Formats: sequence, structure tokens, C-alpha cells
Amino acid sequence: MSATAPIDNSLTADAESLTAAEVVARMVERFHPRLYLACSFQQEESVLIDLLLRIEPEARIFTLDTGVLFPETYETWRKMEARYGVEFEAWRGMSLAEQEAQHGPELWKSAPDKCCGIRKVVPLRQALSEVDAWIVGVRRDQAPTRANTPKISWDEKQGIWKAAPLADWSERDIWRYIHEHDLPYNPLHDRGYASIGCTHCTVPAADRSGRWAGNDKVECGLHG
Repeated sequence: MSATAPIDNSLTADAESLTAAEVVARMVERFHPRLYLACSFQQEESVLIDLLLRIEPEARIFTLDTGVLFPETYETWRKMEARYGVEFEAWRGMSLAEQEAQHGPELWKSAPDKCCGIRKVVPLRQALSEVDAWIVGVRRDQAPTRANTPKISWDEKQGIWKAAPLADWSERDIWRYIHEHDLPYNPLHDRGYASIGCTHCTVPAADRSGRWAGNDKVECGLHG
């Protein structure tokens, strides 16, 4: 990885006019197999996985297994692997026992940023050290912090290229695609969870306010 943004107009030129499938195809053409799709089993990843594997059946998909995901999330993981005949790569941080021994019990309550750092940010950095680009399910209407998300950009934080093919999609667009293609998705969405994370920090809500309820926190540190 390089910390300095390379000059590559061929990647970003006209990117904002591309469809989601075209953005994915451009990233695959340029970076596969050193390309990762990040999957957190939100509705956006149901769409992205389908788009990606239609274009490149050998594409690499990874997830951050925090050890405290919902049972429904783990079941969705299994269903997606079965649907497409692929195996997702799982990255994990220290065990919960190690975390408690070093930082005390219920770190997600006392220091949620530190907890996300241990369980998500550090494993993500390790995962992305193996690739030159990644694809994410970020949409501009998910949160004010994401309103200006470009479809393809240099990720200064990670030192690699980053694509958000669904940046200009609405939630309605996402669900239309899921239902039209009969895709597996996390059933927690049907129970009022708009955004899904770890069991300790996620409650039903219409938007990302359901994550880290009771805190001002709106991002886990992966995208902002």
C-alpha cells in the first residue's frame, strides 16, 4: 500500500456517471484479485455481492467477525455462501476474553471507540494490507458524514483505492434490486433494524441512530 495518492485519471474519470455494475466492473478489471468487497451483512452488501459475483465469480469477499454479531447475521453469512458457492474470508481481532482481561468488562459501554478499534479497525487494517482496493456499501443518504461519498476515490486512511458503487442509490433502490433478484438478506432488517452491527451496540431504528444508542457516535471508524 502507498500512503500517497497515485495519479490515475482512468479510474476516477466519469466515475460519477457510471452505474453500480459499471463501477464494480471497472474495479474488477483494474484490481482483481487484489480487490476486496467488505461485507457487514447489511442490505447493501446483498446487492453488491450479487453484482460482483456476476462479473467475477472468483472475487474476494471479506467480513469482520467481531465475535458478537447477531445470530441472524451469522445465518445470513451461511446463506450467502451457499447461494453463491463461495467462502467469505473472515478477519478477527483479539478474543473477547483477551479484551476483557486487558481493558475490563463491557468495553463497548465504557469506551465504544476503543472497542470498535480493537474489534473492527485493527482487523480491517490487517485485511486491507493484502489488497490494492476495496468495495464498500456506503450510500450518501445513510448519514450526513457520508453525503459527499464519491463512487471511486483514493482512501487516504487505508492507503488504497476505494469504491462505493451504491453511493447514489436510495434505500428503495436497494430493496427493489433485492426483491427483483430474490437475494438473501439479513432478516433483522424486517424487524426494524436499518443498520446492523454488534449485538451490544445495535437497537431497532429507522437509520444509523440505532447503532451505539445513547452515544453521539455514528461511525465505527471504518469509513469516517
